[in-house]
Amino acid sequence: MATKLLLLEDVEVVGRKGDVVQVKDGYAYNFLIPQGYGMVATEAALRRQAKLQEERKRQAAQDLKDAEAVAAKIAGQTLTFTVKVDSEGHMYGSVTQLEIATALGALIAVEIEKKIIVLKHPIKATGVYEVPLKLKEGVASQVIVKVVAEEHPAAHETV
Repeated sequence: MATKLLLLEDVEVVGRKGDVVQVKDGYAYNFLIPQGYGMVATEAALRRQAKLQEERKRQAAQDLKDAEAVAAKIAGQTLTFTVKVDSEGHMYGSVTQLEIATALGALIAVEIEKKIIVLKHPIKATGVYEVPLKLKEGVASQVIVKVVAEEHPAAHETV
C-alpha cells in the first residue's frame, strides 16, 4: 500500500517542501509523519500546498545564492592531511568525509555538512585527490585533498 503525503520539509530522495508524494505506509507513519516531514494529503492539507510551495521557492532562491557563495570560496582550495604510515607506506586509518568537512569549514570559515562531500569510500592511501562536493540546489564544486605521509624524525638522523 502507498500513502499520499504533503511534504512539510525537503526530504532527500522523496521530494521537496509542498510536494504531494506517494510513499510506503511504514515509511510514512513510522518516519515522515512523526518527524514532522509530512502529513497525510487530506483536503485541508492540500489547501496548504500553495503556501508551502511559495515558501520553498523563496528558500530555494536563498539556498542557491548561499551555495554559489560557498562554491566561490571553495574554488581552488587545497586541503592537506598529514597521516601516519607504516614502513611500507600504508596509512594507519583513513581520511573521511567528516575530516574533510571539518577542515574545509575551518579553512573558509563556513559550517560544512559532511553529506555534501561526495566520497564513496574514505581515502586510505597517500596522494592527491579531487573530491567533488554537492552543495544545495544542485551547485557543484570540488576541493583538492592532499594526503601526505608524516615524516619520521629517525629518517633524518645519520648513523
